[in-house]
Amino acid sequence: MYRLLSVCLLSCTTIVAPAAAQTSHDEALWVNGTVMGRVQGPVVFFAEVQPRVGDGVSRLSQLLLRPAVGVELSKHVTVYQGYAHVIDPVENGPDRRENRLFQQVTWNVGKIGRLEVQSRTRLEERWRSDGNGMALRARQMMRFEYPLAPDARRVAALASVEGFVGLKSADWGGVNGFDQVRTFIGVEVPLAGASTVEAGYLNQTRDAPGRRVDMVHAASLSLFIRL
Repeated sequence: MYRLLSVCLLSCTTIVAPAAAQTSHDEALWVNGTVMGRVQGPVVFFAEVQPRVGDGVSRLSQLLLRPAVGVELSKHVTVYQGYAHVIDPVENGPDRRENRLFQQVTWNVGKIGRLEVQSRTRLEERWRSDGNGMALRARQMMRFEYPLAPDARRVAALASVEGFVGLKSADWGGVNGFDQVRTFIGVEVPLAGASTVEAGYLNQTRDAPGRRVDMVHAASLSLFIRL
């Protein structure tokens, strides 16, 4: 398991290594609160709120509100249609706002020994308040979970890697091609019922204008309430 996680993290490092000399760094705190459950039959939902504190953990840099409704096609595959509203606070001016529609496929791939593997594929249509046009972006995340005890309700080691690729830009921005990669390593701790909390380190490495790279080092804390 540790060899597999090392390969994933090494692959992400290799992608951004050539631009290391032109990399800017920031420290942040990303918090995620998610409520999820079943509506009726195979219909499910989730709703997220995600405040992100950046600039050396000194101010709110972004707030995401993201609900979605999905259908379980099987016990392994669920498809979702969702909406996200993103607020970027701007000093001395109106906040920048982004509206997104997104389609998502979550696939519980299965187990490799005790290692649990999950895939999440997401397509986003994006509109922003500071310009015209729609940008299109694809995201692919692989998540790896390794239980640290044999019990059904146990602490688990977590790792994930998510790549972002721009498929279409707009006049306000967006990219064509590689956008960013996020990697996470941490632990999952069970709470009451089926709820969990996840805590760890998240790295966001993003292309920036002028052949620069912006890197965020974030303490990540996520609460998942399962109804």
